[in-house]
Amino acid sequence: MNIEIICVGNELLAGITHNTNAQWLCKKITDLGATVNRVTVVADRLQEISLIVREALQRKPAMIIMTGGLGATYDDLTLQGVALSLRRKLVLDPAAVEMLKKSYSRRLLQSRLDKTRLKMARIPEGSTPIQNPVGSAPAVSIEVAAKSKLGKKTASAPSTTIFCLPGVPSEMQAIFQENIAPRIKKKVGSFFFNEVIYEVAGITESMLASALLDTVRSNSKKAIYIKTHPAGFRGPTPRIRVQIVSKGKYKEKVQRRLDLVSKNILNEIKRLGGKIIVARQTEQD
Repeated sequence: MNIEIICVGNELLAGITHNTNAQWLCKKITDLGATVNRVTVVADRLQEISLIVREALQRKPAMIIMTGGLGATYDDLTLQGVALSLRRKLVLDPAAVEMLKKSYSRRLLQSRLDKTRLKMARIPEGSTPIQNPVGSAPAVSIEVAAKSKLGKKTASAPSTTIFCLPGVPSEMQAIFQENIAPRIKKKVGSFFFNEVIYEVAGITESMLASALLDTVRSNSKKAIYIKTHPAGFRGPTPRIRVQIVSKGKYKEKVQRRLDLVSKNILNEIKRLGGKIIVARQTEQD
């Protein structure tokens, strides 16, 4: 299951705000067994948002998850950009209006739903609002039917679901956990994820590179992932971190693969004169 993430916000591109939403989403999606193929950051500009959504749809991911730009201010343009990319109208959705009222009531805010606030309830025609359990602006989901090479909608190809989520991390996380994570889990089905990380002293990444390449080639890239990370020097001694991930639908098979690959890598580390300082294993299903 391939997913793309689009983060909207000038503050991200200016380096004012750390893009913690992307990191959090990537981790959660990977843990659920899906794959994030791309993360894009785009400015709060209507044409830029519209263009990046069209480009993403051409790659036909199962989902596009967007964060940011759902508020009431002039530069919150995500829904307008999505509507433009899909050639749909923005409409005042009655269900979204009720969600706004519920949000204000829950937070004991006696705010009048004037034109500015109602902007958050104007969503692309044919889309579905999602209650925001933490903040005000509803999230939105939109099913986009796949098109053939001739530009016609077709039922034979899978559709793409676009989710537009608020940029405030607490709001985004709550909506993802409640509404999107269960859909991903259902789509992926049974999934197990085991990881081991070795802290190694005495060898460098380049010394281990050939053995890692051979190991990856002998295993499916979808089933095994190996990554080395430089960890600096302790005096003259180099250190690296070796991460090995095994994943799949069957728990026993995932563990056997991890044990076998780990054994091969550890033997190569020992042959090269490296020493294991720390080993940590995590298991998730």
